[in-house]
Amino acid sequence: MGDKQARRDALQSEMEGPSFWNDQEKAKTVIAELKTLNGVLKPFEELIKQADDLSASIELAEELETDEFDADVQAGTEKAEKDFAAFELQSMLGGPNDHCNAFLTVHAGAGGTEACDWAEMLLRMYMMWAEGHGHKIQVTNREEGGAAGVAEATIQISGPNVYGSLRGETGVHRLIRISPFDSNARRQTSFASVDVIPEVDDAIDIVLKDDELKRDVFRAGGPGGQHQNKTESAVRYTHLPTGIAAESRGERSQHKNDAIALANLKAKLVRMEEEKREAEYAKKYDEKGDVAFGSQIRSYTLQPYQLVKDARTGFEVGNPRAVLDGELDGFIESYLRMKLAKGVDPTKK
Repeated sequence: MGDKQARRDALQSEMEGPSFWNDQEKAKTVIAELKTLNGVLKPFEELIKQADDLSASIELAEELETDEFDADVQAGTEKAEKDFAAFELQSMLGGPNDHCNAFLTVHAGAGGTEACDWAEMLLRMYMMWAEGHGHKIQVTNREEGGAAGVAEATIQISGPNVYGSLRGETGVHRLIRISPFDSNARRQTSFASVDVIPEVDDAIDIVLKDDELKRDVFRAGGPGGQHQNKTESAVRYTHLPTGIAAESRGERSQHKNDAIALANLKAKLVRMEEEKREAEYAKKYDEKGDVAFGSQIRSYTLQPYQLVKDARTGFEVGNPRAVLDGELDGFIESYLRMKLAKGVDPTKK
């Protein structure tokens, strides 16, 4: 914590300088970094204060040889333990982009209607998780799956530490159940992949040159009213040097879709660089292997027994319905702890 405190002191001194606001872009960068540091340091300082207060209460009780402070000490200890657990989790979200909002995309794997229905279930799961945490949700892209579900859908989730919390959800998710679309009620296995990227803020400098961008407009299609189907409101941007593309069709306004698509493209480029830094960029962006057997990060079994198990951490829950209703925090925390135990420092650039 010493290094972080020294860095915070240096940034605060810089902000107090008379020329701080002369360079607006640099000022934004400093403010963003200071906000991230305070998000870790202030809870830490509060924990130290709680520990000092508890120690003083215990010493006073021992000195007076009385038990009248026992209830206060017990309550203070329980609060400190709860606050420490929250701080411990918060400290795992100190990466350069962990504080950001996120774009989450669900892709149906092979399997037609079954896979599209499973993709819809996953989309609902993440939306319920976001709602449960008080985050804002916006559907930026949705491609219907035909008979049921979605072939692909993207949502923008806005709130504190959304990207840091959800980044470990990237990968292939497997569902095992009795198919509601099979008249013979046979057990089916379905796959869908999830991709999570940070929505970069103004403090992150991403330069997109006009000659490296291809912009396409097209009719949004699908649900959304006649207006969307009659006008070319959807926008797709392609970054020519990398081939990375991002689109938005969720708004009626082409201008709004343009801004969302461009923000999504920047987010994908940031994520690409992040993966390079972590030495995980072994494949092309968005390539997660076959969305099929053996490649999943998590399995959701509804038949012949009830279990959701993460293949990476071993964390499991025997109530799939609760998980599909958005109770993901156990999986999120176990993934963060696994990364921490392996010595992966998310704050290191």
